[in-house]
Amino acid sequence: MMDFLKEVNQRSGQQVQLCFQCFKCSLGCPVAFDMDYLPHQLIRLVQLGERDKVLGSHAIWICAACETCTTRCPNDIDIARVIDTLRQMSLETNKTSEPDIVAFHKSFMETVRYLGKAHEVGMMLTYKLRTKRFFDDLWLAPELFKRGKLSFKINRVKDLGEIKQIFDRAGT
Repeated sequence: MMDFLKEVNQRSGQQVQLCFQCFKCSLGCPVAFDMDYLPHQLIRLVQLGERDKVLGSHAIWICAACETCTTRCPNDIDIARVIDTLRQMSLETNKTSEPDIVAFHKSFMETVRYLGKAHEVGMMLTYKLRTKRFFDDLWLAPELFKRGKLSFKINRVKDLGEIKQIFDRAGT
């Protein structure tokens, strides 16, 4: 039971055991309405060692990473960082509850890894290949191109070495 808590603490750099369930993180969360576990409940499940419940939860993928929870925490727990750590741990298990969100996440991160920033067209092409949902929202593309919201032009950052170092340090 405690092994999960220790692993989350070590990987996130946070002390999850300091949470005393004040609910401030959950009360401020703008996407709590769509979560199976609220932020304070996720933290409590980590404290209790409920690895499978946490890593299989919908909430870790719904989190918008807005950091409202972190800002509101009276014990200075970076809850957004903890949730990001839980996402990484969930990816490692290959038992995620949200395959489409995971596909989007991986597509976004690949684009950043290889270009140094997001490229919407490349990211969406990769996402569509992963999900095999090629035509679900294809009707949106012409209007997005017309408004200049999508571009085929690829702009890379000048020094991809720095980006590679960030990914290497993150272990991804």
